[in-house]
Amino acid sequence: MIQETKEISNGVKIAIITDSTAAPTKEQQEKYQFEIVPINVRFEGKIYRDYIDLTPTQAYRFMDAKPEEFATSAPSPGDFLSAYKKVVEKGAKEILCLTISPKISATLNSARMAKELARTELPDIRIEIIDTQTITSPETLLCLAAAKEREKGKTLDEIVQSIEDLKKRVKVFVMLETIRYVYRSGRIPEVASKIGAILSLKPILTISDGLLRFAGATTSKRKSIEKVLKILKEGWDENLPEIGIQHADCFSEAEELKTKVNQLFPSSQVFISECCPIIGYATGRGSLLIAFFTK
Repeated sequence: MIQETKEISNGVKIAIITDSTAAPTKEQQEKYQFEIVPINVRFEGKIYRDYIDLTPTQAYRFMDAKPEEFATSAPSPGDFLSAYKKVVEKGAKEILCLTISPKISATLNSARMAKELARTELPDIRIEIIDTQTITSPETLLCLAAAKEREKGKTLDEIVQSIEDLKKRVKVFVMLETIRYVYRSGRIPEVASKIGAILSLKPILTISDGLLRFAGATTSKRKSIEKVLKILKEGWDENLPEIGIQHADCFSEAEELKTKVNQLFPSSQVFISECCPIIGYATGRGSLLIAFFTK
């Protein structure tokens, strides 16, 4: 379980809120005082709050046991309103909320509805909401970028403009263990995934225009990693050294990937976290993600 984040210090007047699909590390949450709004997981008629009532690893176990009984849903407007109130109680005067792409989840809509409710309940608090047009590690990278701009003393308007610019340059690649489940993302038909499974193809997905998209396939996970590392080498902006790795219940593979990235790019700042259930459901266990900013 993820522990409650530390109270916002007196010096932090701009709170940063995101949804749990971003999955920042516990250290990042505590250092930058991110407030996380959990998505909901439904399994066998029960509702679980992501990272609060269950861990991603437990969610993957649910998927394996009864995938037909597994589903996720966006946080409610009330969930976001509670988060807005919480950071205000801790001293925030302004709020920046970054959410998953609305083409993947209704989370952004809930955040916006909560903002309308906050006009009455928090009339003196300014709230800005950004559609990151992505999911998982890229969201975390954008939250980290916002936190660093905040540390520089930038205004909320300046931070928003910076993130709007940066979100056009954040990339993510998802390396799958199997093509069997990828049809859940809607990018390829089920029959194609079954044929791909027979051929033992290892798909690579990316996110473009807010949607998961099929970016290619290789014959092995090792070749997928080699291909993505080549893309990283050609496009990574060393001036934005953070690189995010997420995994779907395959921590040892994530550590191996981190070692390779550190060896190839000594100046990189790599962090590892666990994939949110939305991605795990769409891609299956064993998936690896890597996110970075391009030049």
